[in-house]
Amino acid sequence: MEDAGVGWIAAIIIGGFAGWLAEKFMNSNMGLIMNIILGIVGAIVANAILGALNLSLGGGWLAYLIAGFIGACILIAVGRLFRR
Repeated sequence: MEDAGVGWIAAIIIGGFAGWLAEKFMNSNMGLIMNIILGIVGAIVANAILGALNLSLGGGWLAYLIAGFIGACILIAVGRLFRR
């Protein structure tokens, strides 16, 4: 997160927003804490996947939000696979 220029408090806020966006996009129903976790962990997952593909979103808040949204959507989809 520090590489993206985002501090811990901003990561929680942006992660919560990214998780909420993913929740609405994927038509899921989760709480605030889970949205924050999904957004933060999702950003880590998306950055790892993009890094493995030699792609980068850049740095800053917008890149963290996009990565968090993409990663949270991936995590929700994977969670649905295991629930079925």
